[in-house]
Amino acid sequence: MHGLGDLESAVMDVLWREQHPLKVRHVLDLLDDERPRAYTTVLTVLDNLHRKAWVSRTRAGKAFLYEATLGRTEAAVRALREVVDAAGDPEAVLLHFARLATDHEADLLDSALSGRDAPDRRAR
Repeated sequence: MHGLGDLESAVMDVLWREQHPLKVRHVLDLLDDERPRAYTTVLTVLDNLHRKAWVSRTRAGKAFLYEATLGRTEAAVRALREVVDAAGDPEAVLLHFARLATDHEADLLDSALSGRDAPDRRAR
């Protein structure tokens, strides 16, 4: 996911897959990672994700329960928005993306855009 490191992305994948709040230990146990990770490493990653507002946490006794603040789709939209905004030429990025879209993706875009109120779209 754009804006996240490899381990942060793996932790988010666990939270999205499980879809309920998890303790650090459960996240660690569910990581699909080739190399073993320390509990403190996963705790640090979850704390960083909390600081970045990717996860929320609630106290459960002495521990915290962590859950994603956005769904996977919303996070992808946020990342795409950041890429388009940072590109400097959003029109070129979007047009290039549209040219690379599969037929199915193009149909989805066409369907979504035809339902929008955009009277100035043809004037551009």
